[in-house]
Formats: sequence, C-alpha cells, structure tokens
Amino acid sequence: MANLTLYELEGCPYCAKVKDKLADLDLEYDSVMVPQSHGDRTEVEEVSGQTGVPVLVDEEHGVEGMAESDDIVEYLDETYGDAAS
Repeated sequence: MANLTLYELEGCPYCAKVKDKLADLDLEYDSVMVPQSHGDRTEVEEVSGQTGVPVLVDEEHGVEGMAESDDIVEYLDETYGDAAS
C-alpha cells in the first residue's frame, strides 16, 4: 500500500499537475476520486478542512491534508525529489 493518497477530480487541471509530478518522481499513490459537487465531498473535507482538490495525504511524513497544487508539487520535490537525496 502506498503512503501517499491523492484526492482528485476527473478532468481537474490542478490535479493533473500533481499527478504529473508524482509520475516524474516515480511515486506510488492511492487515488481517491471525489464527487463533482462540493457539497458531497465530505471525505476530503474531513481530511483537509475544505472541499477543493487536489489534496495530498502523506502518512509517513505526517501530512494530513495538504491542499493547493503548487504547494503539493513543491512539497513532493523537497521530500522525494533530488534535493531530498
């Protein structure tokens, strides 16, 4: 089982940006597709306190619900990229 979980929405360009970074870094992750309606996104809201996506959870590093694609990409680079080596 992967330590990373990505909450995402089909066709979301911000989610695609994060997925591209995960692929670039060759990281395994679990994908959780959220409903189209913000009102139905109770699971992602419980994790992150808001209903937007993408949201990343990284249990191994204590990240419980990081939102904002730019922040997630930067975090992935710093934690798993060449700089982390």
